[in-house]
Amino acid sequence: MSDTAHNYATGAEGYQELFGVDGKVVCISGSSRGLGKSLAACFGRLGAKIVLSSHNVEELTEAEAELAGQGIDVTAIRANVRSHDDCKALIGGTVDRFGQIDVMVCNAGIDIIKPAQSYEEPEWDEVVDTNLRGYYYCAKFAAQAMLEQGGGSIIMTSSIASSLGIPGLAVYAASKGGVNQLTRTMAVEWADKGIRVNAVAPGFINNFMDGVHPNLDTPYQRRAMELTPMRRRGDLSEYFGPYIFLASPAASFVTGEILYVDGGYAAS
Repeated sequence: MSDTAHNYATGAEGYQELFGVDGKVVCISGSSRGLGKSLAACFGRLGAKIVLSSHNVEELTEAEAELAGQGIDVTAIRANVRSHDDCKALIGGTVDRFGQIDVMVCNAGIDIIKPAQSYEEPEWDEVVDTNLRGYYYCAKFAAQAMLEQGGGSIIMTSSIASSLGIPGLAVYAASKGGVNQLTRTMAVEWADKGIRVNAVAPGFINNFMDGVHPNLDTPYQRRAMELTPMRRRGDLSEYFGPYIFLASPAASFVTGEILYVDGGYAAS
């Protein structure tokens, strides 16, 4: 059964449970590094049972050992989200290991930065297959399990690029725009079945994709900081709260939302 806020008593203890994820089974794609690994550690420290996933076996093994060393109940399942069968096995493995899946965080993602007229077909396929097709596969199989168990929460990692024109990110932006519509459509379709679907749309984050953008001090990045009302990039830790909230009973009446966490960039 899915949690609802009215099931929790008032008072300090009740409110802590309301915003809690203790005992929940949380599967996170793209969690061997960057935002995904940091989210996994946060959920785990709050008492959630964690399933890490990535196509990179070496990074995945290291991440699993790191979280286990912190006392987190964690398992790792290798999966390439571009593969239908891998995503099916990921969710199946999660249920086999923990008996259920309460939260699916669709987070695996890549981008290729170049002028819009310069993308080759394989580059388009790589970005869209990872960022959109992969999200659909993971959400699809997670929802099948959640329908059987009576509900759950699916959280997509979107981006401010999903709704803004950002030079050099044409294909990435298209994929994330698709994620937003996938989020809204799935949310409406599954709302009466106990499954909530929401997205978090990060702005500019320090260490969002470790090693992907080693040089963030570019003219465009500096201009982006000028356009961000808070005049800085977000720290990874500043994204934990929105994901925890959307996974918790406190968000029991929240579905179909795109939550921008961007220092005011989209609003400006």
